[in-house]
Amino acid sequence: MSGPGPFAAPATPYAMPQAAPEPVRRVGLLLPLTGGNAALGQAMLNAGQLALFDQGDRRIEILPRDTRSTASGAAEAARDVESQGALAIAGPLTLGETAAVARAARVPVFAFTSDEAQAGGQVWVLGITPTQQVRRVMSAANEQGAQRFGLLAPNDAFGQRLATAMREAARQAGWPAPVIQLVPQRSSEFAAQAEALRAADVQAVLVAFAGAGARTAAQALAEGGSRPLILGTILWAAEPNLGDEPALAGALFPGSDPSGRNRFDQQFEAAFEARASRLAGPAYDAVALAARTAREGAPPVGSAFLGADGPIQLDAGGVTRRGLAVFALQPGGTPRLVSPAPVPGGAGS
Repeated sequence: MSGPGPFAAPATPYAMPQAAPEPVRRVGLLLPLTGGNAALGQAMLNAGQLALFDQGDRRIEILPRDTRSTASGAAEAARDVESQGALAIAGPLTLGETAAVARAARVPVFAFTSDEAQAGGQVWVLGITPTQQVRRVMSAANEQGAQRFGLLAPNDAFGQRLATAMREAARQAGWPAPVIQLVPQRSSEFAAQAEALRAADVQAVLVAFAGAGARTAAQALAEGGSRPLILGTILWAAEPNLGDEPALAGALFPGSDPSGRNRFDQQFEAAFEARASRLAGPAYDAVALAARTAREGAPPVGSAFLGADGPIQLDAGGVTRRGLAVFALQPGGTPRLVSPAPVPGGAGS
């Protein structure tokens, strides 16, 4: 019996089916790339590129566009990236630009502003809002026994937002209504307001001034014997020498998580041989969020992840919740970490 004959190859070679390549997903990045803010814009662009590199997804492409630092330029840039297929937008930088982009864009926007009024719809604000700062530092002060709070702030939009946030935080916690003292703009005299706060026997006062204003306010609050615990805003993170003022010794203020920020700063400097600016962190976070949105088809609302400045989480109302650490001023220029950053949405955040 003879064995099987030779195997004849088919006339047409068989080809294994090839998977269709996945499409490139684009995200817009709106920045001031010309004019006086060009250097800042380039640093933020570098941070965005770093975010894309860290995600390791070659299917995501950034479309950088110049806003020319104007609302009209930002709106034009938003329309342009959408016409090129952008599925999400990171940026722009300012409140006015964000409002213009919100009207022009039809995709999710992750803006760098901290103005909560811009949040909602398809816009998320990535800046650290006045409400977040107030809640975090009041929580830290309460851990030291404070329940009667005061506010010493400029009588402007920022001061009004802080006052609203402080009233709401106290109401929700069941604490007494805070004593609000707003100082006329461009005034450097705090004696009357400080006396009113001392007379109300407040235990902690949020001083919403920086630099010389913070020093003068703290000195005014320290007159007349015992002084309340002094609280500050995130602006103090850029002024570590405030701790050399005796009236500010031990004052608490919120700031970015140091471990996360140090890691980002080292990575940025290694990649670009330059120090990361304060706004490089939000740029990194915005591109990471925009890329994830483009990949998954929707913003990752409710999911916490580690950003450049610590843990962050998008809420459904358009605010980016951030885990903020709390620091105490001390002489010598290096604030002391009092409380590490909690997970956003958890106790103390």
